[in-house]
Amino acid sequence: MKKICVPLLLFALLGNAQEYVDLLKIGYGQTFNNNFEGSDNGTHVSALEFDLTFPVVLNKKNALITGIIFSKNNLQLYPDDGINENPFFNLYSTTLKIGLSSIFNDRWSTTLVLLPKVASDYQNISSDDLYLGGVALLKLRKRESLIYRFGIYSSAEAYGFYTTPIFGWYYLSPNKRFEMDTSLPISADINYTKGAITYGFDYFGIGRSFNITQEGANEYVDLSSLEFASYIQWNAMDKKVLLRAKFGYSSNDYEVYSKADKIDLGLTAFSFGDDRTQLNPTMKGGLFLKFEAVYRFTITPE
Repeated sequence: MKKICVPLLLFALLGNAQEYVDLLKIGYGQTFNNNFEGSDNGTHVSALEFDLTFPVVLNKKNALITGIIFSKNNLQLYPDDGINENPFFNLYSTTLKIGLSSIFNDRWSTTLVLLPKVASDYQNISSDDLYLGGVALLKLRKRESLIYRFGIYSSAEAYGFYTTPIFGWYYLSPNKRFEMDTSLPISADINYTKGAITYGFDYFGIGRSFNITQEGANEYVDLSSLEFASYIQWNAMDKKVLLRAKFGYSSNDYEVYSKADKIDLGLTAFSFGDDRTQLNPTMKGGLFLKFEAVYRFTITPE
């Protein structure tokens, strides 16, 4: 009985209405082409992502949330001028997850997670590349197949302070084929499963910054992107391993600014006190293809 109760506790502490926890996710994607405004030239953007979550049960009401998120983006920040080819940059981000998830009763629970990260080109890492963020979520279970989320995400970035409220819900249909998982304005996933195949649509809003540390550089990159994709997923090993192929559109925009250029406040999609001067041409969005592999811990109550 103990082996059953521990996974159930992890499931409850993570605040999910779904009967699973995604412990490991690996993804690789690439845009076909992103053109620069005012130029005939463009670049492709390749992205590698790794996300590990490791919850540790402390007692019947609390669990420690640990893990790590790593990403690497490779692209040109400036278009070729027709004579010289501009170099490709590697932009890295490594984020630690350190938090606590707690249950108050059968309806209410919380998750508080600190998200310190190092984000730059990793050429000359220093304390200037370290940024502190965090997320706080309050979960309300309305019924077995429906849960609401309320929260806030905040982070220090190279351009200043950013924060956004979070509202979302998770719903699973009675036949367990139709699923909705949203945390707006950050992410949304709507899918339908038939047999071993899942068909879905998802959205992910990315906002990150990277310090440029190369010798003599005095710049940072401000990434803002909205990704919309349809996907097909093969559910292997009794839905423990998910292999997913995604095709969609990403509004990638990697803006370069002087480190002295800051904003007063970033709130959701709005920037207050933003009089910065962009140093590179605006990058247009493009179509992308992405492959993901997920290890899912499935909970089977008895």
